[in-house]
Amino acid sequence: MATVTHTQGTHTGGTHTRRDQLASFLRSRRERVTPQDVGLPPGTRRRTPGLRREEVAQLAGVGVTWYTWLEQGRPINASVQVLDAIARTLRMDAAEREHLYRLADLPEVVDPGADDELDPEIHKILGHLDPVPACVYNSRYDLIAWNAAYAAFFPSLVRQAACCRNVLWLMFAMPGCCCPLVNREQELPQMVATLRGAYARHAGEPAWTALVSRLCAESPEFARMWATHDVAKPGSRMKMLKHTSAGLIRVTSTSLALSSPQETRLVVYSPADDESRRRMELVRAHSGPACEHDVAYAADRE
Repeated sequence: MATVTHTQGTHTGGTHTRRDQLASFLRSRRERVTPQDVGLPPGTRRRTPGLRREEVAQLAGVGVTWYTWLEQGRPINASVQVLDAIARTLRMDAAEREHLYRLADLPEVVDPGADDELDPEIHKILGHLDPVPACVYNSRYDLIAWNAAYAAFFPSLVRQAACCRNVLWLMFAMPGCCCPLVNREQELPQMVATLRGAYARHAGEPAWTALVSRLCAESPEFARMWATHDVAKPGSRMKMLKHTSAGLIRVTSTSLALSSPQETRLVVYSPADDESRRRMELVRAHSGPACEHDVAYAADRE
C-alpha cells in the first residue's frame, strides 16, 4: 500500500480551496459522531446531526471560538497536537487523520515533481507480467502505462488520447458496456475515497478541479460519493471483471507505489483462482475492438 504524503499549498487560490475543503471535511466528520459515541447524553433539543461544535471543542481541549473558526475555514494555524486531539474526538481512522493534516496545510514534505519520466524498467515489468493485466496510474487515476493484457480488458480506455485516459471517467461517465468492472457498488466508493485523499495535495490545481467538476456534472453517482468526504489509501482489493469472450474473472488488484514519478503506482490484476487464470489467458486470444459507444471526453488539462 502506498504511503500518503502531505503537500503544502503554494498559492493563494490553492490555500483558500484547501481551507474550504477542511471546513467541509470537519463538518462531515462531526455530523457522523453521535453523543453516545463519546459518552455524552443525547439531549432532547438537538438540531444538529452528530456532535455540536462546542462539544467537539470541549472533548478535544480547545477553545470553542478557535474550533469554530477552524471549521469555518478561516486562516488560522493548527499544531499536530491539536489536530490529533480533534481527530481522536471525531474518531478518525489513519487515512482520515492524514487527510486532515494535509487540509490543515502542515508542511511535512516537499511538493512532488510532476514532470518526471516513467522509468523504462517499469515498461519492461509491465511486459513481463503479461498475460496478467497491469498498468500505472497517477494519483488522479490517469492511465500512464499498461501492458497488452490490460488493453484487452480496457480497450475503450487505452484508445483515448493521452490527455483523456482517466479510469474514473470510464467508470462514471462512459456507457457501462465500455467498462468490464462488475462489483461497482464495492469498488467505486473506494476509488472516489482514494481520489479524495489525494485531492488535498492538489486543491486549487486546474487539472484536478476540472476533473472533479466534470465528473460531478456528468455523474450524480460520483457527486454523491464525492460529497461524503470519505478518504482512503490505495491498496489490495478483490474485483470482478467481465469479458465478452471469456466471461466472469475474479482478480486481486495490488497497488505498489513507485519512487518516480511521485504519486504514481503500479497496479497488477492477479487472477484469484485457477478458473480465472484460464479465462484471463483466453482474453488475449479473443480480444476485440473497443465498444461502439467509445468516445473521448474533452479534457481541459491546463
